[in-house]
Amino acid sequence: MKMTAAGTRIVIMDTCEQKAADVAHEAAEVNPQYLQQLKDLDIPEEEAKKALVLTGNVSAEEAAIFYFDSLENQNPDTDDDDTYYKMVFVVNMELSMGVGKIAAQVGHGAVGLYQLSIKDAKTKEMVNKWDEYGAKKVVLQGSSTAHLLELQALALSMDLPTYLVQDAGRTQIAAGSHTVLAIMGEEEMVNKATGKLKLLN
Repeated sequence: MKMTAAGTRIVIMDTCEQKAADVAHEAAEVNPQYLQQLKDLDIPEEEAKKALVLTGNVSAEEAAIFYFDSLENQNPDTDDDDTYYKMVFVVNMELSMGVGKIAAQVGHGAVGLYQLSIKDAKTKEMVNKWDEYGAKKVVLQGSSTAHLLELQALALSMDLPTYLVQDAGRTQIAAGSHTVLAIMGEEEMVNKATGKLKLLN
């Protein structure tokens, strides 16, 4: 069959429209659990859906990495004044803690690290910038107490402020248990220490 130039254009347009429809269909079927996890990281819903579609709905972790990498690529010439910071919380999954207990321990970590950081002039400026850019917080999984201590040593060697939460032992776990490690710093530096850890589901 002989195709005219006009006919060819119609075929191309139909193909593009079909791809757009396919993407829209996939976006409507993104995993709701993954979507909520991304929204909990303060990622806009539409951007979260797009990231899930473009990473094949594999996991929230893959989509989050894709989203934050794309943000960095959009600003390759960012200067020091536009450096972004984040606070991460590594939960000791070796301990038998319920959801409420974990939430409380993460809260202790956030308050503890914040109070510790504002006492020093250098880290106080970092806290102010972190707060200015949305106070980004991410909760991750640590495998054990030894793992948390290793991560803390690594973070300290990179001059990243840390705060290790020890439980009082009044409820679910033994007194003195290391429950959560909080780390704050430039995103790039924090990712070097914790980038391979899984998000807490």
